[in-house]
Amino acid sequence: MQSIRFIRTLAFAFVILALSAAVQAQIAVSINIAPPALPVYQQPVCPAAGYIWTPGYWAYSPDGYYWVPGTWVEAPAVGMLWTPGFWAFGNGGYVWNAGYWGPQVGFYGGIVYGFGYTGVGYQGGYWNNGQFYYNRSVNNVSTTNITNVYNKTVVNNTTVNRVSYNGGPGGTTARPTAQQEAAARGKHTPPTAVQARQQEAAKANRAQLASVNHGHPPVAATSRPGEFAGTGVVAAKGATTENKTSANKPSPARTKENKMAVNKAAATGANKTGANKNRAAETNMAGNRTAENKATESKAAAARTKENQAAEQKAAATRANEQKANANKAAANRAAENKAAESKAAAARTKENQAANQKAAAARANEQKANANKAAANRAAENKAAENKAAAHNAPPTASAEHGQSAARPESAPKSETRPESPATEAHARPPKAPRTSTEEQSRPKKEQEKSPQ
Repeated sequence: MQSIRFIRTLAFAFVILALSAAVQAQIAVSINIAPPALPVYQQPVCPAAGYIWTPGYWAYSPDGYYWVPGTWVEAPAVGMLWTPGFWAFGNGGYVWNAGYWGPQVGFYGGIVYGFGYTGVGYQGGYWNNGQFYYNRSVNNVSTTNITNVYNKTVVNNTTVNRVSYNGGPGGTTARPTAQQEAAARGKHTPPTAVQARQQEAAKANRAQLASVNHGHPPVAATSRPGEFAGTGVVAAKGATTENKTSANKPSPARTKENKMAVNKAAATGANKTGANKNRAAETNMAGNRTAENKATESKAAAARTKENQAAEQKAAATRANEQKANANKAAANRAAENKAAESKAAAARTKENQAANQKAAAARANEQKANANKAAANRAAENKAAENKAAAHNAPPTASAEHGQSAARPESAPKSETRPESPATEAHARPPKAPRTSTEEQSRPKKEQEKSPQ
């Protein structure tokens, strides 16, 4: 019996050496015992910008599976993302595929590690212009020291459970895509030195053994690698106080009795209650995951409600400002239009009044000129008529008229036959004179008036 245990110890030592190197993608030695379910724990706060969350996992030692706490690790270079390691069933046993750093997240068995690792890719953040931006919906990030944050609800497209291995009885059934296979063949960077120290510290702490903590490690996550005590340590849900205390103390020297007890407990758990433990773990995992999802959904719904309210208030304020600005602009336009219309109407009235005044003045001038011309014409006509009448009246009588000779009498009659006519005959022969008007009397020459008979 002791020889068999010695052989197993040598085999386990070989496995540990392969895990510590963490350079190869897959180890050659397989374990015939499935790893326990993933524990449930809260993520510690991110210590500083540039740190990326690396989820915890079950590693294997001669004493059995032990939990390597999840921790925040500073990326080895800008643009690097972490692809978690995972257990996979094949050729009758479980083999470990080590994690690695790379520009893209590759295949990690469809294991739902949480905190942005949904089984496919990474939803916890991204690089942009040399800065890493954190998704606050899945990461515990304080905005006092990290400002590059955003909120995006993460929806799991895989079955939410706590299964820690791919393939085999009860394992996940995910298979790598062509893109994930290409990422696996690309250039990788192995786990950093601080990640290796994190695993060594977990291996040295007996309280991290699954056979001791029964799937509830007292140190489930740490704020920084290698820090297994202090405020940055987070225990798994269900971890006992005794385990927490032992986790914060240095690991005592292992005695032969403790080794035998551990090996016996591991063998008993694997051979007798493996199936029942897996079923119970799956049931417990489903309940815990449902509660976590419900809490996450409630938190996300509250965040969305708050964001929607803020967005609605902002939109309402924007609309109110726009309406006020539009109203002011419309009022200013109407005032300007009214002023322009009034100015135009006043100018039109002024122009019309000026035209009317000019037309009236021209009409009056024309009337006055016509009246003056008419009056002048009338006066000229009257004067001409008066002159003509006066000239006709004042014309001297002919010789025949003055001497009372008849026009029928020939001028060649001999003077001897001519007899002077008596005044009476001359008076009868001269035509009667028309009575003179006062105007004619005035216009008659004075000499002519003196000559006229009385």
